Amino acid sequence: MSKYTTGEIAKLCGVTVRTVQYYDTRGILIPTELSEGGRRLYSENDLKRMKIICFLRDLGLPIDSISKMLAEDDPESVISLLLEQQENLLREEIGERKQKLDKLESLRRDLKDVEKISFESIGDIAYTMSNRKKLRKIHITMLIVAIPFSVLEWTAIILWIMKGWWWLFVIQAVISLPAIAALSKYYYDKVAYICPKCHTVFIPTYREMMFARHTPSTRRLTCTSCGHHGFCVEVAKEEDNPRSDCRKAD
Repeated sequence: MSKYTTGEIAKLCGVTVRTVQYYDTRGILIPTELSEGGRRLYSENDLKRMKIICFLRDLGLPIDSISKMLAEDDPESVISLLLEQQENLLREEIGERKQKLDKLESLRRDLKDVEKISFESIGDIAYTMSNRKKLRKIHITMLIVAIPFSVLEWTAIILWIMKGWWWLFVIQAVISLPAIAALSKYYYDKVAYICPKCHTVFIPTYREMMFARHTPSTRRLTCTSCGHHGFCVEVAKEEDNPRSDCRKAD
């Protein structure tokens, strides 16, 4: 029967000599015999055992779990349980890494719109990313409320054109205008803006916000902290914002 030295079994299994020695000290790969010179010698069964250990390590199982598995007289139930636990752990790690990858991709996309990258600009992007879910909820709420009034308005316009019912348009305007004003106030009370110059989160005046040029995620405003006038990034307002006192413009 073939005998293998520590170096030979390490080479056959694609690991280092220190790894084989470490498994020996942990008691999961004890050599079959020692030579007269005190060298460790491993049998064919030891080689098979080593390959199984390496396979389980490649799956991410810790040494302690492998040791328990190999020590069992009837390891079937233990193996099944340990593999299930390792599968769940790996799925959790994959989910966490997927979230990190999504954040990284989002950061790279957002950095393309930044003229000069700095730690402050990365901080702004990190803040908007963490704030994005709350801001999306605000937008969805506004959309849900606005849709019925839009349908009512277009219905009134069509009936005015087709049947001459101008009075129906007047009625819907009387109903819709207060609702639109309330919706605008709700929007104003829920959002704030990040100045790209001084990175302060601020609140503009209601009039400036409503009449400012804007994109889906920015609005051209004057920062209440440094006076910079330009497109500022929209975020959901925080009650106790650690980045700013969110002072309202006079």
